[in-house]
Amino acid sequence: MGIRLFKEPELEKPDLICGWPGIGNIGLIAVDTLKGVLKAEELGEIEPWDFFYPKKVSIKNGLLEGLEFPTSKFYYQRLEKRDLIFFIGEEQPTEGERMYATGEKAYQMANLVLDVAERFGCQRVYTSGACVSPIHHTVKPRVVSVVSSEKLVEEVIRYQNTILISEIGGREGEGVITGLNGLLLAVAKKRGLEGICLMGEIPDWLSGSPFPYPKASKSVLEVFADILGIRVDFGFLGKMVAQIEEIVERLYEGFPPEIKERYDERKFVVQAKPRGITEEDAKWIKEHIDEFFKKRGEQGGQSSV
Repeated sequence: MGIRLFKEPELEKPDLICGWPGIGNIGLIAVDTLKGVLKAEELGEIEPWDFFYPKKVSIKNGLLEGLEFPTSKFYYQRLEKRDLIFFIGEEQPTEGERMYATGEKAYQMANLVLDVAERFGCQRVYTSGACVSPIHHTVKPRVVSVVSSEKLVEEVIRYQNTILISEIGGREGEGVITGLNGLLLAVAKKRGLEGICLMGEIPDWLSGSPFPYPKASKSVLEVFADILGIRVDFGFLGKMVAQIEEIVERLYEGFPPEIKERYDERKFVVQAKPRGITEEDAKWIKEHIDEFFKKRGEQGGQSSV
């Protein structure tokens, strides 16, 4: 288990921005798109042997070449106002049958990521993921934030379309960030680094979908652009959003009238503080939509989507 660095660039107090697969791949798409827009260069990697099983055995021209593992790579870029290090993992280390990072391997991974960050003088860490919310799919997803200290609150709420997790109705200021997005921030705080998590909202009934939700990734990327003071071409991401929106709209059009009527009430709730949607309403809609898709699946009705 170890870190391999390919370069030793001179960076001045770089921020670390991390992305992994998760619900809707919201954070991963946002961070990977930002890395591509900024043309960040490869910096190094965390060796996979102690964290992951092989993805496949690679063969070329009939010859066995070796095992391929999920990658966990670092990138860097220097901007006018600040330097950046990106960490992008193809998979989260897990134990047992859990989907997201847990246990000793996850803790080791988090510390290795921060070892690299601190080696280059990093003082702030950003993670990004999904916030499952009772919103309508036609509404622009907000960016829900969690910060590691009181002094970061005023900074975060200045960004457009961004709220603190405590502002979401029904949560009473509490919440859980699963996987490495939460674990890394907690370990960073323990090591004296600032931490901010930016989570794009995804409608609750889409949280288990097999496809990504780039509409929320776009919201997160807009906030990153604001933070970094850069312009981002959203052309590619916009096309991806349009493609997924077509799929979501077809699913929505198949809802029975009683579900659609109750679900559509979400269009008229003021998003700033969604007190108008009760936990009972959200639970009823989620349960009935899940049951609807379950019946469709049993009848083979999902094959057309």
